[in-house]
Amino acid sequence: MNFNNIFLKSFRVLLLPFAILYGWIVSLRNWLYNKQYLKSVKFNVPMICVGNLSLGGTGKSPMVEHLLSILSDQYKLATLSRGYKRKTKGYALANNNTTALEIGDEPMQFHIKHPNVSVAVCERRIEAIPQLIQDVPDIQAIILDDAFQHREIVAGFNIVLTDYNNLYCDDIFFPTGDLRDERKSAKRADIIVVTKCPANLSEIERDEIIDKLYPEQHQSVFFTCIAYETPYHIYNPSEQWVLTMRDEVLLVCGIANPLPLKEYLHENTHTYYQISYSDHHIFSIEDLNEIKEKFDQITSKSKLILTTEKDAVRLVKYTEELHDIPLYVLPIKPHFLFDAEQVFNKLVINYLAQFYTNKNGN
Repeated sequence: MNFNNIFLKSFRVLLLPFAILYGWIVSLRNWLYNKQYLKSVKFNVPMICVGNLSLGGTGKSPMVEHLLSILSDQYKLATLSRGYKRKTKGYALANNNTTALEIGDEPMQFHIKHPNVSVAVCERRIEAIPQLIQDVPDIQAIILDDAFQHREIVAGFNIVLTDYNNLYCDDIFFPTGDLRDERKSAKRADIIVVTKCPANLSEIERDEIIDKLYPEQHQSVFFTCIAYETPYHIYNPSEQWVLTMRDEVLLVCGIANPLPLKEYLHENTHTYYQISYSDHHIFSIEDLNEIKEKFDQITSKSKLILTTEKDAVRLVKYTEELHDIPLYVLPIKPHFLFDAEQVFNKLVINYLAQFYTNKNGN
């Protein structure tokens, strides 16, 4: 552990009184909702919420995309996100001219990859949902992105994610820890997914983690790892680059937790260099010049720039500056361990099927 990490951990421990105060406020808020002193609203459209109890990346966007991939052929879907770090305010519904600056990088990613899905953003979901239903009257289901803590809305089906390397049951409240909600809030979930697991996770460790999470009888626990797919050119998705041990990679990313990505490159390329930015970073011309300069310093004939899909939607606008650079995008998806993907999919599909069965009175 380097000095910076030691200093950060020590500093966060000193903030423990603020963590206790924050935890008290969160607990009071949950109590008020549980006792119905604060009211929640239920809409006549099925909603699947993907969320977590902590700050930072637990893999919500790949999970939302997985849900879109298994449901969009059968249902008219919409996603609703906050639109973090966008340059606009209030409600917005994506259209053909929308940019990442208007709706945020992750919603833009959904919009590009799933053009048949309506993608909306708004800071207050309770205000956005009626407008979304009005704008898309044939909508059949809404995926709520990062909304588990937004208790103004009652979602019909809740999926809570927790990072294998930072399980919520081992964490404490922010700012000393990373929790933004109580551990016991996880009891409201229908499914708990432990994300970013090692691909060779054993059944013994799986069972130990389940015991630590102590799920309710109605809850199912799943385990996923990150599956990296073949990189594609940012301006020509049909042009792919299969990574080999000859390649030297310049990794350009602004994501919350790049460690799994760096480990992947360490294992699958000759070497890699990295330019890191803050999460949801808005790239500037100065950033592009820095990227070009760093890339030119790599002497290998087999070299490329690699970025994430989330970063790509903020880079794609620089067509003139990047047109002659081998800039590739590395897509990811959740891979369910222990052959559990079909079980997970069935639980989600059955929720929507049961909703419409009950609605139609059959």
